[in-house]
Amino acid sequence: MLSSLLLAGGIAQLGAAVGAGLAVIGAGLGIGKIGGQAMDAMARQPEKMGDIRTAMIIAAALVEGVAFFAVIIALLCNQ
Repeated sequence: MLSSLLLAGGIAQLGAAVGAGLAVIGAGLGIGKIGGQAMDAMARQPEKMGDIRTAMIIAAALVEGVAFFAVIIALLCNQ
């Protein structure tokens, strides 16, 4: 059973799927934390809403970019 998985590249595909899944989970947690903290900050200081929103969008884009990069690397390592 294990030798057939190794020959077919099943372990590599499983590793790629786990790596991509962990990257997506990490990005979801990161963007959720960014959004939650931004909402708390906007509730405390409504006059700074525009600055906080801009910083939140930039931070979320960076987190999403890193997650996208990690998913691509995980899938490319499969080949």
